[in-house]
Amino acid sequence: LEYLTDAIEKEVNALMARIEEMGGSVRAIEQGFFQREIADSAYRAQKAIETKEQVIVGVNAFQIEAERENEILRVDPSVAVAQKRRLEEVRAKRNSAAVNEILGRITVAAKDNVNLMPLILEAVERYATLGEISDALRDCWGEYKGEN
Repeated sequence: LEYLTDAIEKEVNALMARIEEMGGSVRAIEQGFFQREIADSAYRAQKAIETKEQVIVGVNAFQIEAERENEILRVDPSVAVAQKRRLEEVRAKRNSAAVNEILGRITVAAKDNVNLMPLILEAVERYATLGEISDALRDCWGEYKGEN
């Protein structure tokens, strides 16, 4: 067990050194390093499963012959209509000024790099939606577009 721990520690230190050589984590993200590493790791894992180098019961070994197809969940359109109606009711009944005030505070706090969780909880208590909270953060940080 100690041998395995030492091996993992050695690999982690080597990986951290590579990231530092690139100029740190932010630079590594900008260069797409982490996405490439994740994609390569996923490819190797999938290849190991397909070649049965890694055996997973029920996936590539000891499978049940007559697997039934998974049913696609079909949501009744009336459910979406009812949810939209409930959302409109919440927005109509909440204190919009208080919601806008806390969303503004979230944007400012995000710029100042402070703990956002208490403000996000307060926003939820004031009935701000997840989309509104996300928009407040996007106003500060923008949106990650990836390499492409």
